Amino acid sequence: MSKNIFSLIKSDLFAAKSRDPAARSIIEILFTYSGFHATFFYRISHILWNINLKFLARFLSNFSRVLTSIEIHPASKIGEGFFVDHGAGLVIGETAELGNNVTMYQQVTLGGISPSLNSEKQKNQKRHPTIGNNVIIGSGAQLLGPINIGNNSRIGANAVVLNDVPTNQTYIGIPARKVRSKNAISSFKPYGIIDGKIDDPNKSTIVGILTEFNEISSRIKQLEEELKNFSEKERFINENATEKKAMDKNNQLGSDE
Repeated sequence: MSKNIFSLIKSDLFAAKSRDPAARSIIEILFTYSGFHATFFYRISHILWNINLKFLARFLSNFSRVLTSIEIHPASKIGEGFFVDHGAGLVIGETAELGNNVTMYQQVTLGGISPSLNSEKQKNQKRHPTIGNNVIIGSGAQLLGPINIGNNSRIGANAVVLNDVPTNQTYIGIPARKVRSKNAISSFKPYGIIDGKIDDPNKSTIVGILTEFNEISSRIKQLEEELKNFSEKERFINENATEKKAMDKNNQLGSDE
């Protein structure tokens, strides 16, 4: 880490103060925020891990998990200004890397795709996501595998992300898909959703199909009506022609007599 632990802890405190409208004071965050407590214990256990006191680091990390219900592996790398809101059930795996000013909510997982398969071959390999700066990850989101999440991106609640997310994008759904071309990075958007509106591309596609179907149905009805009118006109013309032929034949017979 480029900054010392005190600067990092200070940045985490002020991140909570600036991003949570329920936070009334720094003292309140220090004593009542489990997300900050988990981050605090992570900062210490990460130092222990880096100086090769790995068992002690894991012991402290596990103590933090029992205390806060938040599991952050001491080997993971987390930048300054990290904020975990609520946080219960949150998991950050061993090889995960997070940039600066990242916000995460409860039940988020930064995990591997299949850690129980060929576990020996996966040791010392990159298995977890890399998160850029200023990223917000909504509650319940699952980010799996060695993927990259670009700077300023937003991951909506309960999304399942299996592929890279470009910079300045919002992704939602299962599997996650893009819903916006650009994010307004000047303001904070909780839970990764902007103004509570979700531009679901699947919904747009279905609405487009239904609209086209209705237009085609309307056109078919119009053609059926035109065909019906044409058939009636044709029948009327044929009837008149038949009557005319009959009259002409009668007139011809009368003239012959």
